[in-house]
Amino acid sequence: MMEWLLHHLPIWLAFSAKQPIIFTEVGFWVFFAIVLMVYQGVHRRLALRNAFLFLVSVYFYYKTSGTFFFLLLFSTMVDYSIGQQLFQTTAEWKRKSWVALSVLTNLGVLCYFKYPYFFADFLADGFGIEWTPVAHYAQFSNSVFGTDFVEDRILLPVGISFYTFQCMSYTIDIYRRKIEPVKSVLDFGFYVSFFPQLVAGPIVRASEFIPQLYKPYTLSRAAFGMAFFWILNGLLKKLILADYIASNFADRVFSQPTLYSGLECLLALFAYSLQVYADFSGYTDVAIGVAMLMGFTLTKNFNSPYKALSVSDFWRRWHISLSTWLRDYLYIPLGGNRQGSFASYTIVFVALFVVSLMADSFLVPVAFAAAILLLFVLTRVFRVFRQWLNTNINVMLTMLLGGFWHGSSWNFVTWGGLNGLGLVGYKLWSKIRPWNPRASWLGRLFGVATTLLFITLTRAWFRSPGWDEALSILSRTWTAMDWTLADDIVLGFWKPLTVMVLGYLIHWIPSVYKERYRMAFAKAPVLAQMGIALLAVLLIYQSLSADSQPFIYFQF
Repeated sequence: MMEWLLHHLPIWLAFSAKQPIIFTEVGFWVFFAIVLMVYQGVHRRLALRNAFLFLVSVYFYYKTSGTFFFLLLFSTMVDYSIGQQLFQTTAEWKRKSWVALSVLTNLGVLCYFKYPYFFADFLADGFGIEWTPVAHYAQFSNSVFGTDFVEDRILLPVGISFYTFQCMSYTIDIYRRKIEPVKSVLDFGFYVSFFPQLVAGPIVRASEFIPQLYKPYTLSRAAFGMAFFWILNGLLKKLILADYIASNFADRVFSQPTLYSGLECLLALFAYSLQVYADFSGYTDVAIGVAMLMGFTLTKNFNSPYKALSVSDFWRRWHISLSTWLRDYLYIPLGGNRQGSFASYTIVFVALFVVSLMADSFLVPVAFAAAILLLFVLTRVFRVFRQWLNTNINVMLTMLLGGFWHGSSWNFVTWGGLNGLGLVGYKLWSKIRPWNPRASWLGRLFGVATTLLFITLTRAWFRSPGWDEALSILSRTWTAMDWTLADDIVLGFWKPLTVMVLGYLIHWIPSVYKERYRMAFAKAPVLAQMGIALLAVLLIYQSLSADSQPFIYFQF
């Protein structure tokens, strides 16, 4: 037995790209059970507890991403040191220098791993400059640690977009004097790497999470029940709604939209809207539940986004941790809705000018210059126009950069820009609309329907690999719409369509009723909870697809 264990233990502990520790795998729950058992013996000593969870989280990230955990440690050491210097320094120029160093370091790491090929293509297409990104980290890891990373392409480490934003929020909040530095580098490492939310969010704010590092562990009977509920709820969302709809309908249509009718393409767009919500909110539900079992509270990341009455309302409900991060650390510093700052105007001008130079025709830069001149004249002559531009430029810039955060392609930039235009358009419409959408059920229905339609159609750019593919599936919805095929489509895809309809109906249940059944589950006897959990497991087993679906937000 001992020999068998000694033989297999190194295999279990080592990194394997084919066996990551993720919520939908049994290996994670074995790992978490062991962590929870040890946790019961160390939680009373806060320093030991935080150190233990930091080491566990680093191991979790190693099992997910291999030697990329050194990047996590690098970000941890850099921002911990900068935070200490920020707190001890009184000279304002030095404090600005330190926080600038933190931001530039984190963005530099993020850009190197996430955007090298975007910039390489940009330079080649726009200016004829050939630049080939070099996978320096892969070369280093292979030579020093004997790993087998591919060296001809820079790989994107899992979760890098999330933990770099957390590091920046820490140093920025210290600079703003909202928080004090943590007591030790291990405490900070725990904040950055807390394993339930490490690889796909939600983005944890330093000001919200760090105070929890120094609170004693408590877990009431009701809190245990609620944590259990969130875990089951998240797994059901992911494995039944997201994965089943993706494997049996949405992925098929998106892979070859020209083979399907306009109605099938339209239904696939709505299926993907439900899929991406169930996938990401499912992950965060599990993360919230796992964190609760260890006595920590993670921020709410979704608030029934498809109940939104407007685009503005949608972005207050969707990916709340990212939306509020962009609002507090980008949108407001740029001037918010009061005015366009020098920085925001400069960024927009440079970006548009550079993009115009990439055009094949010389008329594009000329048109760009003419448009800039016209805007300048209008802002000088018409005060109302100047105010309108000031209040909306930061909205557009924030949404464009938010789209770029999601992925290194023009598709994501386009998606962000379209949602920015939706926000600007809604602000104009809200001033002239002849009715209050909240005043009647018909107004609320119209608001929900139009918002969902807009969000769903713009997701064509979010889901598709390129512009042509996005336009292809959208064009099918109005050039190949054949309602006579409706019966055949429903019969052919009745199972995933039924799941999709049920998913939307459950989503639209009033929040007050959802809160009631959550509390009922949390307060139910343990045997009843275990019975419900068993039924959920059986349901998940029956719906499992042959193809494992990775969490969508792993790529971000």
